[in-house]
Amino acid sequence: MYSMTTQQRSFRLSTETLGLLDREADRAGESRNALADRLLGEALRVERHPLVRFHQGAGGRRQPLLVGTRLYVHQVVQTVKASNGSVEDAASYFSVPARLVRAALDYYGDFADEVDADAEAARRAEDDERGRSARRERALG
Repeated sequence: MYSMTTQQRSFRLSTETLGLLDREADRAGESRNALADRLLGEALRVERHPLVRFHQGAGGRRQPLLVGTRLYVHQVVQTVKASNGSVEDAASYFSVPARLVRAALDYYGDFADEVDADAEAARRAEDDERGRSARRERALG
């Protein structure tokens, strides 16, 4: 999701925040620095796009999805594209308010490359599952 290039910064964090960070890093099996970078990056994106949250998606990727739904941003964007750019048609298809579709498009406007990579990862996961299913059926005769 984020650039692999890093820069050193120094922050003062409360004892409570550091404790939470340490416990979550231990629980997740992630380094404290990697977790802090991911959480800070996601929090800044949510600050700018309040109708978007992050969820573990296909292949373990953290992906943006719309608040109050199970819709990943890439799914909404693909549906809008398939609907000739109609926000209203996509909203109707998903039975969600048009403002949520617009929120996905706003996020896409800022992070198109990442959302496109999420869509590609989801496509690969679907292809893998179809292949697994076909092999299972062949094995069962």
